[in-house]
Amino acid sequence: MALKPVNEEAREKLQAIITDRGLGDEVVQVTIGTLSVKQAIGTPSRQDFPLLEGKEVMIEAEFHGSFGQAFTDRPHDFAGSLNDVINLSLNTNENRGIFIATLNTVMAHLGMATGMRHCHDEEPEECARQIARHILDESGRVKVGMVGLQPAILENLVNTFDEANVRCTDLNPNNIGSRKYGAEIWDGRTETAKLIEWCDIPLVTSSTLVNNTFDDIRKEVISQGKRLIVFGVTGAGVSALLGLKRLCFQPH
Repeated sequence: MALKPVNEEAREKLQAIITDRGLGDEVVQVTIGTLSVKQAIGTPSRQDFPLLEGKEVMIEAEFHGSFGQAFTDRPHDFAGSLNDVINLSLNTNENRGIFIATLNTVMAHLGMATGMRHCHDEEPEECARQIARHILDESGRVKVGMVGLQPAILENLVNTFDEANVRCTDLNPNNIGSRKYGAEIWDGRTETAKLIEWCDIPLVTSSTLVNNTFDDIRKEVISQGKRLIVFGVTGAGVSALLGLKRLCFQPH
C-alpha cells in the first residue's frame, strides 16, 4: 500500500486536533519571521553549522505565547489563522516551512510535544555527543548513514563509530565529494538510497520535511527494513503526531 505523504498525514491530524479543541473557527494570528543567526543558535565556538554559513535559516511561529521553529532555505513571512495554515498548499518549501513551524507551535501550546526551539551556544556540541552516545548505547557499533550534514553530529559519530562506519549525504554541492572528519559526503540527490542500503542506522535531518525529500527517504528506509531516526527541532511536531523516533537532546 502506498504511503501517504507525511506532511499530509500531519495536516490531517492537526486539523482533527484543532477541531477537537474548538480552534477551527477561531481567528488566530500566526506570525512567522526569519530569526537572526544569534537568535537561532547563539554564539557557538565552532563556525561550520549551516545556519552560520547562510545555507539555511530558521523561521519561528508564535501562537498564544508558545513558539515553534523550522529550518528552511526559502524563508517566508506569514500572518493568518490556523485555518489559513491548514489550507495552504504544501507544494513549496515556503509553505512547508510555514506549516511545520506552525504545527510545532500549536503542539507546544497544547502540551503535546516539547523541544520546539533550537539549542544555543555550546549546547549543539553537547547534543551531538549525546546523539552519538545514544546510538552506541542502543545499537552497539553499527554503521551510521547521516542524511543532511550537521557538522557537530557528524564529527561525534566519526569519533564514536570510526570513519569507516559513518557516511553522509548532503544537498550542498560544496560538500558533495569531500570528506568531513574522515567521512565521505555523497550526493543527496542521487545517492541517499545507496547510503540507506549501506548503513545499519539511517539518521535523517528533519529539515527534509521542509525540502520535500522526507517521503522518498522514509519509503526507502521501510523497503530496506530499517528504522528511521530523525534529528532536530524541525521534526518535533510531526514526530510526536506520527510516532517517529527523534533525537534532540538540548532543545528549548
